[in-house]
Amino acid sequence: MTQRPTLTRFLIEQQRQENILPAELRLLIETVARACKTIGHAISKGALGEVLGSLGQENVQGEVQKKLDVIANELLLDANEWGGHLAAMASEEMETIHLIPNRYPKGEYLLLFDPIDGSSNIDVGLSVGTIFSVLKAPPQAEGREITEEDFLQPGVTQVAAGYAMYGPQTLLVLTLGTGVYEFTLDREVGAWRMTDGPLQMPQGNREFAINMARRCQWTPGIARYVEERIAGSDGPLGEDYNMRWTGSMVADVHRILKRGGVFLYPADARKAGKARLRLMYEANPMAMLIEQAGGAATDAQTRILDLQPTSLHQRVGLVLGDRAEVAAVAEVMEPCA
Repeated sequence: MTQRPTLTRFLIEQQRQENILPAELRLLIETVARACKTIGHAISKGALGEVLGSLGQENVQGEVQKKLDVIANELLLDANEWGGHLAAMASEEMETIHLIPNRYPKGEYLLLFDPIDGSSNIDVGLSVGTIFSVLKAPPQAEGREITEEDFLQPGVTQVAAGYAMYGPQTLLVLTLGTGVYEFTLDREVGAWRMTDGPLQMPQGNREFAINMARRCQWTPGIARYVEERIAGSDGPLGEDYNMRWTGSMVADVHRILKRGGVFLYPADARKAGKARLRLMYEANPMAMLIEQAGGAATDAQTRILDLQPTSLHQRVGLVLGDRAEVAAVAEVMEPCA
């Protein structure tokens, strides 16, 4: 049986053959991947590792922190701050950026991450994940300390993005701008091995993922889009649709990458600017992955990767997946603009 290439081999081949992967970026990706292995190991222990439950305190997002949120955040910080490939980091769990300590060498990249996506699933044994995004520090930052403003770059400037999913298998899904590749953790040897890629998202699958409990927050356009699909073959579209929702964005997006369909988490129509997902830590990296796999990602009307961030923890509505379905959402939104 042919041996599946490891993540390290894949990255080295990208560096040599494609000439698109600087050595610093390769080391950064490998470091993030190692941290994700450690996080996955902690999750697999569950109650035995005393990582379940909450801390009874809120993070900067106003959400109650789970123990694992804090553990994963510290693991990612500790793993990445000393390698010499980063200028600074930002996390969904922290109010401001994390500068590289002066005792360590500094690189030219910026790392953003959501250490545990879907943390409400942890205590009940469902899939959760880690999402990450990599930017280059802007040229004007050379020779001075990095600031929050240096992170406020549109998603189109990302040089890499990906996620780890901790479920029945531990997976790493990665793009360097040359396609999307899936790696599975071989626990026996501790190596990430490529198991799929370059991924091309199937088109035409009649399936959508949305939190129906948020119905009161939708615009009339979003409500119309969903109602037409749940009406099934007797409705105006004449097609039966399936609905899936896991409460973990990583799990929902992974299913869409592999099987097709569309994911929706629209902004709250009751208050301008109110939304659930974070542009920098969730929407941008997932949008890059989806576009690289042949799909589309918008805030219901505007391409996500074109949005100019205004703050580190900015929130945004998100629709991503099958290009035709994403376009259909934009069409029903137009009268409500």
